[in-house]
Amino acid sequence: MEFHSPTTLDDALRLLAREGARPLAGGQSLVAMMNLELVSPEHLVSLRRVPGLRGIETRADGSVRIGAMSTHAELAASDGPSPGLRVLAAAARVVAYPAVRNFGTVGGSIAHADPAADYPVALVAVDARVELASTGGHREVAAAAFFRGVFETTARPDEMVTAIIVPPGPAHGGAHFEKLSLVAGDFAIAQAAAIIAVANGRCTHAAIAVGASGPRPVRVATAEQALLGHPLDDGTIAAAADAIAAACTPGHDQRASAAYRRRVLPVLVARAIAAAAARPGVPA
Repeated sequence: MEFHSPTTLDDALRLLAREGARPLAGGQSLVAMMNLELVSPEHLVSLRRVPGLRGIETRADGSVRIGAMSTHAELAASDGPSPGLRVLAAAARVVAYPAVRNFGTVGGSIAHADPAADYPVALVAVDARVELASTGGHREVAAAAFFRGVFETTARPDEMVTAIIVPPGPAHGGAHFEKLSLVAGDFAIAQAAAIIAVANGRCTHAAIAVGASGPRPVRVATAEQALLGHPLDDGTIAAAADAIAAACTPGHDQRASAAYRRRVLPVLVARAIAAAAARPGVPA
């Protein structure tokens, strides 16, 4: 294996275009996979010295750009008026434990695309876009289309994640991230992320996603639309939560059975909706 440490994005992209090349960001997933001999890159391309890949910036239109090399800890400490940023910050706070949050990166986790990780469901809930780059140019992909399955994304082999773009979201929208795990810092048994806005006692915006309950995050447009224009009482919330949970295809693993996940999903979704609606403009 040959190790490379480029100092420009162009050089990094040229190196990643080589056969058998893999980018090295925080290394929290890739190094573990290398130790287990699941992957054996011929070229390991460190992104640590590449400028412009780190930092969290609120832009003039209210959207937020999160550089791929920003750490989980940096995102966890972020705050602002954007409900989308608050959902992602809440997700970042429950990623693993402090050592991983200080070294692991947002882009690395997203590119890994573990369906039980905390970012995929949050990104889908906030309608984020994933910024990709290669020697052929740059493009953006909606998060809902980026995650295709277990450890599978729409990124081509020669592309790397360079940033996440988070739209402004609804004014005064409330945000919440709900996670169930066996122990703090573990991968999720199930998750729910929600952005809810209420005006004059009625729901004006609803975006709800469920994670760790299938190969990719789940959103149900009809369930979200059913909330619009209605007061968010217990019955309305429960009906939406049941519809969203019914669309999931949870599996069985060492953390929980599929039956258990199906049982807890409506509860998690209802909690996320109620919490987001109750705290407009308050960090999750």
